[in-house]
Amino acid sequence: MSKQKKLLIPELRFPEFRNKGEWVKKKIGNITQVTAGATPSTSIAEYWGGQIPWMNSGELNLKRVFNVDNRITELGLIKTSTKLIPPGCILIGLAGQGKTRGTAAINYIELCTNQSIASIHPNKDKFCSEFMFQQMDFMYYHLRTLSKGEGGRGGLNISIIKSINISLPSIPEQKKIADCLESIDELITLHKQKHEKLRAYRISLMQQLFPAAGEVLPKFRFPEFRNEGPWKLKSIGSVLIEKQRPINMEDDIEYSLVTVKRRYGGLISRGIYKGKTIKVKSQFEVQENDFLISKRQIVHCACGVVPKELDKSIVSNEYSVLVPRKGNDIFFFDYFAQQPSVGISFLRCSIGIVIEKMLFKLKNWLKEEFLFPGLEEQKKIAQFLKDLDSIINQQSQKVEMLKEHKKGLIQKLLPAIDGAE
Repeated sequence: MSKQKKLLIPELRFPEFRNKGEWVKKKIGNITQVTAGATPSTSIAEYWGGQIPWMNSGELNLKRVFNVDNRITELGLIKTSTKLIPPGCILIGLAGQGKTRGTAAINYIELCTNQSIASIHPNKDKFCSEFMFQQMDFMYYHLRTLSKGEGGRGGLNISIIKSINISLPSIPEQKKIADCLESIDELITLHKQKHEKLRAYRISLMQQLFPAAGEVLPKFRFPEFRNEGPWKLKSIGSVLIEKQRPINMEDDIEYSLVTVKRRYGGLISRGIYKGKTIKVKSQFEVQENDFLISKRQIVHCACGVVPKELDKSIVSNEYSVLVPRKGNDIFFFDYFAQQPSVGISFLRCSIGIVIEKMLFKLKNWLKEEFLFPGLEEQKKIAQFLKDLDSIINQQSQKVEMLKEHKKGLIQKLLPAIDGAE
Protein backbone atom coordinates (compact mmCIF):
# COMPACT_ATOMS: atom_id res chain seq x y z
CA MET A 1 0.00 0.00 0.00
CA SER A 2 1.47 3.36 -0.98
CA LYS A 3 1.95 6.00 1.67
CA GLN A 4 -0.69 8.69 1.75
CA LYS A 5 0.63 12.07 0.64
CA LYS A 6 1.01 14.49 3.55
CA LEU A 7 -0.90 17.70 2.92
CA LEU A 8 1.20 20.86 2.93
CA ILE A 9 -0.97 22.66 5.49
CA PRO A 10 0.26 24.16 8.78
CA GLU A 11 -1.10 23.07 12.13
CA LEU A 12 -2.05 26.64 13.02
CA ARG A 13 -3.63 29.01 10.52
CA PHE A 14 -5.20 32.46 10.79
CA PRO A 15 -9.02 32.26 10.48
CA GLU A 16 -9.27 34.03 7.13
CA PHE A 17 -6.97 31.47 5.49
CA ARG A 18 -8.30 28.22 6.93
CA ASN A 19 -10.17 27.31 3.74
CA LYS A 20 -7.48 28.47 1.32
CA GLY A 21 -6.09 25.00 0.62
CA GLU A 22 -2.54 23.70 0.51
CA TRP A 23 0.66 25.68 0.38
CA VAL A 24 2.97 25.09 -2.57
CA LYS A 25 6.56 23.90 -2.47
CA LYS A 26 9.05 25.78 -4.67
CA LYS A 27 12.79 25.65 -5.20
CA ILE A 28 14.38 28.98 -4.37
CA GLY A 29 16.26 29.02 -7.66
CA ASN A 30 12.98 28.75 -9.59
CA ILE A 31 11.39 31.83 -8.06
CA THR A 32 14.22 34.33 -7.67
CA GLN A 33 17.86 35.18 -8.31
CA VAL A 34 20.60 34.03 -5.92
CA THR A 35 24.04 35.66 -5.98
CA ALA A 36 27.22 35.83 -3.91
CA GLY A 37 29.60 38.72 -3.39
CA ALA A 38 33.37 39.15 -3.28
CA THR A 39 36.09 40.91 -1.30
CA PRO A 40 38.11 43.67 -2.97
CA SER A 41 41.85 43.29 -2.39
CA THR A 42 42.74 44.78 0.97
CA SER A 43 46.22 45.59 -0.36
CA ILE A 44 44.79 48.14 -2.81
CA ALA A 45 43.89 51.25 -0.81
CA GLU A 46 41.88 52.74 -3.69
CA TYR A 47 39.25 50.01 -3.26
CA TRP A 48 38.40 50.95 0.33
CA GLY A 49 37.01 53.92 2.24
CA GLY A 50 34.34 54.97 -0.25
CA GLN A 51 30.57 55.32 0.14
CA ILE A 52 29.34 51.83 -0.80
CA PRO A 53 28.39 49.61 2.19
CA TRP A 54 30.21 46.25 2.12
CA MET A 55 29.14 43.48 4.47
CA ASN A 56 31.25 40.69 5.95
CA SER A 57 30.01 37.31 7.23
CA GLY A 58 30.25 38.24 10.91
CA GLU A 59 27.61 40.92 10.37
CA LEU A 60 25.02 38.24 9.57
CA ASN A 61 24.59 38.03 13.34
CA LEU A 62 22.92 41.44 13.20
CA LYS A 63 19.96 39.52 11.66
CA ARG A 64 18.35 42.79 10.53
CA VAL A 65 20.98 44.80 8.70
CA PHE A 66 20.49 48.57 8.72
CA ASN A 67 24.17 49.45 8.56
CA VAL A 68 27.57 47.77 8.24
CA ASP A 69 31.08 48.77 9.28
CA ASN A 70 32.98 48.75 5.99
CA ARG A 71 32.77 50.86 2.84
CA ILE A 72 34.30 50.32 -0.59
CA THR A 73 34.79 52.70 -3.52
CA GLU A 74 33.23 52.64 -7.00
CA LEU A 75 36.57 51.35 -8.27
CA GLY A 76 36.49 48.51 -5.73
CA LEU A 77 33.00 47.59 -6.93
CA ILE A 78 33.97 47.68 -10.60
CA LYS A 79 37.24 45.77 -10.24
CA THR A 80 35.80 42.83 -8.26
CA SER A 81 32.91 40.43 -8.72
CA THR A 82 31.00 41.76 -5.73
CA LYS A 83 27.56 43.12 -6.61
CA LEU A 84 25.22 45.73 -5.23
CA ILE A 85 22.09 44.02 -3.95
CA PRO A 86 18.75 45.70 -3.24
CA PRO A 87 17.08 46.01 0.17
CA GLY A 88 14.96 43.02 1.14
CA CYS A 89 17.45 40.28 0.25
CA ILE A 90 17.69 37.24 2.48
CA LEU A 91 21.37 36.77 3.30
CA ILE A 92 22.73 33.30 4.09
CA GLY A 93 26.18 32.49 5.49
CA LEU A 94 27.92 29.99 3.21
CA ALA A 95 31.32 29.11 4.60
CA GLY A 96 33.08 27.97 7.72
CA GLN A 97 32.49 25.63 10.65
CA GLY A 98 31.39 28.43 12.97
CA LYS A 99 27.88 29.56 13.75
CA THR A 100 27.66 31.95 10.79
CA ARG A 101 27.34 29.10 8.28
CA GLY A 102 23.60 28.77 7.68
CA THR A 103 22.80 32.00 9.53
CA ALA A 104 20.07 34.07 7.86
CA ALA A 105 19.74 37.86 7.87
CA ILE A 106 17.79 40.48 5.91
CA ASN A 107 19.13 43.82 4.65
CA TYR A 108 17.26 47.12 4.72
CA ILE A 109 19.84 49.10 2.74
CA GLU A 110 21.50 48.63 -0.64
CA LEU A 111 24.90 47.02 -0.10
CA CYS A 112 27.37 44.47 -1.39
CA THR A 113 28.76 41.44 0.43
CA ASN A 114 31.77 39.19 0.62
CA GLN A 115 31.98 35.83 -1.14
CA SER A 116 30.79 33.91 1.93
CA ILE A 117 27.28 35.37 1.82
CA ALA A 118 24.53 34.24 -0.56
CA SER A 119 21.88 36.83 -1.39
CA ILE A 120 18.36 35.62 -2.16
CA HIS A 121 16.90 38.55 -4.08
CA PRO A 122 13.37 39.79 -3.39
CA ASN A 123 10.54 38.94 -5.79
CA LYS A 124 7.32 40.64 -4.67
CA ASP A 125 5.20 38.56 -7.02
CA LYS A 126 6.37 35.27 -5.52
CA PHE A 127 7.11 35.87 -1.87
CA CYS A 128 7.20 38.37 0.98
CA SER A 129 10.85 38.98 1.97
CA GLU A 130 10.08 39.01 5.70
CA PHE A 131 8.27 35.68 5.36
CA MET A 132 11.20 34.18 3.45
CA PHE A 133 13.62 35.49 6.08
CA GLN A 134 11.61 33.93 8.91
CA GLN A 135 11.46 30.58 7.13
CA MET A 136 15.19 30.54 6.30
CA ASP A 137 16.06 31.62 9.85
CA PHE A 138 13.96 28.72 11.17
CA MET A 139 15.83 26.34 8.85
CA TYR A 140 19.27 27.17 10.34
CA TYR A 141 20.15 23.64 11.48
CA HIS A 142 18.71 22.12 8.31
CA LEU A 143 20.89 24.43 6.21
CA ARG A 144 23.98 23.31 8.08
CA THR A 145 23.21 19.66 7.27
CA LEU A 146 23.15 20.55 3.57
CA SER A 147 26.76 21.75 3.62
CA LYS A 148 29.15 20.03 1.26
CA GLY A 149 31.86 17.99 2.91
CA GLU A 150 32.04 15.05 5.30
CA GLY A 151 29.38 15.22 8.01
CA GLY A 152 28.14 18.57 6.74
CA ARG A 153 31.33 20.27 7.96
CA GLY A 154 32.09 21.93 4.64
CA GLY A 155 30.40 24.97 3.21
CA LEU A 156 27.18 25.86 1.49
CA ASN A 157 27.21 27.24 -2.03
CA ILE A 158 24.89 29.00 -4.48
CA SER A 159 23.73 25.75 -6.08
CA ILE A 160 22.70 24.32 -2.71
CA ILE A 161 20.77 27.49 -1.82
CA LYS A 162 18.99 27.46 -5.17
CA SER A 163 17.96 23.82 -4.70
CA ILE A 164 16.30 24.37 -1.31
CA ASN A 165 12.55 23.78 -1.25
CA ILE A 166 10.46 26.32 0.63
CA SER A 167 6.74 26.23 1.41
CA LEU A 168 4.65 29.19 0.25
CA PRO A 169 1.02 30.18 0.85
CA SER A 170 -0.58 33.17 -0.89
CA ILE A 171 1.15 36.56 -0.55
CA PRO A 172 -1.54 37.89 1.88
CA GLU A 173 -1.07 34.85 4.15
CA GLN A 174 2.71 35.21 3.96
CA LYS A 175 2.41 38.84 5.07
CA LYS A 176 0.09 37.93 7.95
CA ILE A 177 2.53 35.31 9.25
CA ALA A 178 5.50 37.63 8.68
CA ASP A 179 3.85 40.47 10.62
CA CYS A 180 3.10 38.14 13.53
CA LEU A 181 6.66 36.79 13.75
CA GLU A 182 8.24 40.20 13.19
CA SER A 183 6.25 41.62 16.11
CA ILE A 184 7.66 38.87 18.35
CA ASP A 185 11.16 39.68 17.09
CA GLU A 186 10.60 43.31 18.02
CA LEU A 187 9.53 42.29 21.52
CA ILE A 188 12.58 40.03 21.87
CA THR A 189 14.82 42.91 20.75
CA LEU A 190 13.29 45.27 23.31
CA HIS A 191 13.85 42.76 26.11
CA LYS A 192 17.42 42.12 24.91
CA GLN A 193 18.10 45.84 24.97
CA LYS A 194 16.73 46.07 28.50
CA HIS A 195 18.97 43.16 29.54
CA GLU A 196 22.02 44.85 27.98
CA LYS A 197 21.21 48.14 29.73
CA LEU A 198 20.89 46.37 33.07
CA ARG A 199 24.26 44.69 32.57
CA ALA A 200 25.84 48.04 31.63
CA TYR A 201 24.26 49.61 34.72
CA ARG A 202 25.74 46.83 36.86
CA ILE A 203 29.23 47.49 35.48
CA SER A 204 28.89 51.22 36.13
CA LEU A 205 27.53 50.62 39.63
CA MET A 206 30.35 48.23 40.51
CA GLN A 207 32.83 50.97 39.63
CA GLN A 208 31.08 53.34 42.05
CA LEU A 209 30.57 50.89 44.92
CA PHE A 210 34.30 50.17 45.27
CA PRO A 211 37.04 52.82 45.70
CA ALA A 212 38.88 53.85 42.54
CA ALA A 213 42.67 53.66 42.34
CA GLY A 214 44.20 56.15 44.76
CA GLU A 215 40.94 56.66 46.65
CA VAL A 216 39.96 55.36 50.10
CA LEU A 217 36.20 55.77 49.66
CA PRO A 218 33.80 54.67 46.91
CA LYS A 219 31.95 57.30 44.83
CA PHE A 220 28.62 55.89 46.02
CA ARG A 221 28.01 54.95 49.63
CA PHE A 222 24.76 53.96 51.30
CA PRO A 223 23.49 56.74 53.63
CA GLU A 224 23.93 54.80 56.87
CA PHE A 225 27.67 54.38 56.23
CA ARG A 226 28.61 57.87 55.03
CA ASN A 227 30.04 58.81 58.44
CA GLU A 228 31.92 55.54 58.93
CA GLY A 229 35.21 56.92 57.66
CA PRO A 230 37.52 55.48 54.97
CA TRP A 231 37.76 51.82 54.05
CA LYS A 232 40.68 49.99 55.64
CA LEU A 233 43.67 48.49 53.87
CA LYS A 234 43.85 44.76 54.56
CA SER A 235 45.66 41.76 53.13
CA ILE A 236 43.55 39.07 51.47
CA GLY A 237 44.93 36.69 54.10
CA SER A 238 43.33 38.74 56.87
CA VAL A 239 39.95 38.38 55.13
CA LEU A 240 40.06 34.76 53.88
CA ILE A 241 41.75 31.62 55.12
CA GLU A 242 42.41 28.38 53.23
CA LYS A 243 40.23 25.45 54.31
CA GLN A 244 41.23 21.90 53.36
CA ARG A 245 38.84 19.03 53.92
CA PRO A 246 40.61 15.96 52.49
CA ILE A 247 38.47 12.86 51.94
CA ASN A 248 39.20 9.15 51.69
CA MET A 249 37.49 8.07 48.51
CA GLU A 250 35.78 4.69 48.36
CA ASP A 251 35.48 2.81 45.09
CA ASP A 252 31.72 2.24 45.12
CA ILE A 253 30.64 5.59 46.59
CA GLU A 254 29.38 8.26 44.17
CA TYR A 255 30.93 11.72 44.29
CA SER A 256 29.87 15.01 42.74
CA LEU A 257 32.72 16.84 40.99
CA VAL A 258 32.67 20.57 40.28
CA THR A 259 34.63 23.09 38.28
CA VAL A 260 34.73 26.88 37.99
CA LYS A 261 33.90 28.72 34.77
CA ARG A 262 36.14 31.48 33.49
CA ARG A 263 35.33 35.20 33.75
CA TYR A 264 33.44 34.85 37.03
CA GLY A 265 31.02 32.47 35.35
CA GLY A 266 30.25 30.59 38.56
CA LEU A 267 30.54 26.95 39.56
CA ILE A 268 29.09 24.06 37.58
CA SER A 269 28.89 20.32 38.09
CA ARG A 270 31.31 18.06 36.23
CA GLY A 271 29.03 15.11 36.88
CA ILE A 272 28.66 12.33 39.44
CA TYR A 273 31.18 9.48 39.40
CA LYS A 274 32.04 6.45 41.48
CA GLY A 275 35.30 6.70 43.40
CA LYS A 276 36.99 3.96 41.35
CA THR A 277 36.51 5.96 38.12
CA ILE A 278 38.11 9.17 39.48
CA LYS A 279 41.77 9.06 38.49
CA VAL A 280 43.08 11.74 40.87
CA LYS A 281 42.68 10.27 44.36
CA SER A 282 43.72 13.41 46.26
CA GLN A 283 40.33 15.11 46.61
CA PHE A 284 38.88 17.73 48.94
CA GLU A 285 35.31 18.46 49.98
CA VAL A 286 33.77 21.87 49.31
CA GLN A 287 30.81 23.21 51.21
CA GLU A 288 28.13 25.77 50.52
CA ASN A 289 29.51 29.35 50.60
CA ASP A 290 33.15 28.33 50.26
CA PHE A 291 35.17 30.53 47.88
CA LEU A 292 36.71 28.31 45.20
CA ILE A 293 39.69 29.19 42.99
CA SER A 294 40.91 27.18 40.02
CA LYS A 295 44.69 27.45 40.28
CA ARG A 296 45.29 26.91 36.57
CA GLN A 297 42.40 29.03 35.34
CA ILE A 298 42.45 31.92 37.81
CA VAL A 299 44.37 34.05 35.28
CA HIS A 300 41.02 33.93 33.44
CA CYS A 301 39.18 34.86 36.65
CA ALA A 302 37.84 31.35 37.34
CA CYS A 303 36.61 31.74 40.92
CA GLY A 304 33.36 31.96 42.82
CA VAL A 305 31.18 30.97 45.76
CA VAL A 306 29.95 27.38 46.08
CA PRO A 307 26.13 27.35 45.68
CA LYS A 308 23.80 25.28 47.86
CA GLU A 309 23.20 22.66 45.17
CA LEU A 310 26.95 21.85 44.99
CA ASP A 311 27.43 21.50 48.75
CA LYS A 312 29.55 18.45 49.69
CA SER A 313 31.01 18.20 46.17
CA ILE A 314 34.70 17.44 45.71
CA VAL A 315 37.66 19.04 43.94
CA SER A 316 41.29 18.05 43.39
CA ASN A 317 44.31 19.93 44.65
CA GLU A 318 44.15 21.92 41.41
CA TYR A 319 41.75 24.14 43.37
CA SER A 320 42.10 26.36 46.43
CA VAL A 321 39.21 26.39 48.90
CA LEU A 322 38.86 29.48 51.11
CA VAL A 323 36.43 30.61 53.81
CA PRO A 324 35.95 34.06 55.38
CA ARG A 325 37.60 35.01 58.64
CA LYS A 326 35.34 36.42 61.35
CA GLY A 327 34.03 39.89 60.50
CA ASN A 328 33.97 39.31 56.73
CA ASP A 329 31.16 38.45 54.33
CA ILE A 330 31.87 35.86 51.61
CA PHE A 331 29.23 37.25 49.25
CA PHE A 332 30.81 40.69 49.44
CA PHE A 333 34.16 39.10 48.66
CA ASP A 334 32.64 37.37 45.64
CA TYR A 335 31.69 40.77 44.19
CA PHE A 336 34.91 42.37 45.41
CA ALA A 337 36.88 39.76 43.43
CA GLN A 338 35.20 40.91 40.22
CA GLN A 339 37.05 44.24 40.23
CA PRO A 340 39.67 44.63 37.45
CA SER A 341 42.37 45.37 40.06
CA VAL A 342 41.73 42.00 41.70
CA GLY A 343 41.82 40.26 38.33
CA ILE A 344 45.26 41.81 37.77
CA SER A 345 46.38 40.47 41.15
CA PHE A 346 45.42 36.94 40.05
CA LEU A 347 47.82 37.28 37.12
CA ARG A 348 50.50 38.94 39.21
CA CYS A 349 50.48 36.01 41.64
CA SER A 350 50.70 33.32 38.95
CA ILE A 351 53.92 31.96 37.49
CA GLY A 352 54.68 30.56 34.06
CA ILE A 353 55.42 31.65 30.51
CA VAL A 354 52.39 30.30 28.63
CA ILE A 355 49.18 31.79 30.02
CA GLU A 356 47.22 28.53 29.76
CA LYS A 357 49.88 26.78 31.88
CA MET A 358 50.41 29.43 34.54
CA LEU A 359 50.07 28.23 38.13
CA PHE A 360 48.52 30.32 40.89
CA LYS A 361 50.56 30.93 44.06
CA LEU A 362 47.97 31.25 46.80
CA LYS A 363 50.48 32.26 49.51
CA ASN A 364 51.60 35.23 47.43
CA TRP A 365 48.03 36.29 46.71
CA LEU A 366 47.04 36.18 50.38
CA LYS A 367 49.65 38.90 50.97
CA GLU A 368 48.05 41.25 48.41
CA GLU A 369 46.41 44.30 50.03
CA PHE A 370 43.11 45.98 49.18
CA LEU A 371 40.58 48.31 50.81
CA PHE A 372 37.64 46.77 52.69
CA PRO A 373 34.67 48.29 54.55
CA GLY A 374 33.20 46.99 57.81
CA LEU A 375 31.07 43.86 57.98
CA GLU A 376 27.65 45.59 57.91
CA GLU A 377 28.61 47.67 54.88
CA GLN A 378 29.96 44.55 53.18
CA LYS A 379 26.60 42.84 53.71
CA LYS A 380 24.67 45.85 52.41
CA ILE A 381 26.73 46.04 49.21
CA ALA A 382 26.52 42.28 48.64
CA GLN A 383 22.74 42.17 49.12
CA PHE A 384 22.20 45.14 46.82
CA LEU A 385 24.26 43.56 44.04
CA LYS A 386 22.65 40.18 44.63
CA ASP A 387 19.19 41.73 44.18
CA LEU A 388 20.36 43.46 41.00
CA ASP A 389 21.77 40.19 39.64
CA SER A 390 18.41 38.55 40.31
CA ILE A 391 16.68 41.23 38.21
CA ILE A 392 19.22 40.76 35.41
CA ASN A 393 18.75 36.97 35.48
CA GLN A 394 14.98 37.35 35.34
CA GLN A 395 15.34 39.61 32.31
CA SER A 396 17.60 37.06 30.63
CA GLN A 397 14.98 34.37 31.29
CA LYS A 398 12.29 36.55 29.68
CA VAL A 399 14.37 36.74 26.52
CA GLU A 400 14.83 32.96 26.43
CA MET A 401 11.13 32.36 27.09
CA LEU A 402 10.17 34.64 24.20
CA LYS A 403 12.61 32.82 21.92
CA GLU A 404 11.07 29.48 22.90
CA HIS A 405 7.58 30.89 22.38
CA LYS A 406 8.52 32.03 18.88
CA LYS A 407 10.10 28.68 18.09
CA GLY A 408 6.96 26.82 19.14
CA LEU A 409 4.73 29.22 17.23
CA ILE A 410 6.68 29.06 13.97
CA GLN A 411 6.61 25.25 14.10
CA LYS A 412 2.82 25.49 14.03
CA LEU A 413 2.56 28.34 11.53
CA LEU A 414 4.71 26.57 8.92
CA PRO A 415 4.06 23.12 7.46
CA ALA A 416 6.62 20.52 8.56
CA ILE A 417 9.98 21.10 6.84
CA ASP A 418 12.18 18.04 6.45
CA GLY A 419 15.09 18.41 8.85
CA ALA A 420 14.17 21.96 9.87
CA GLU A 421 13.42 21.14 13.48
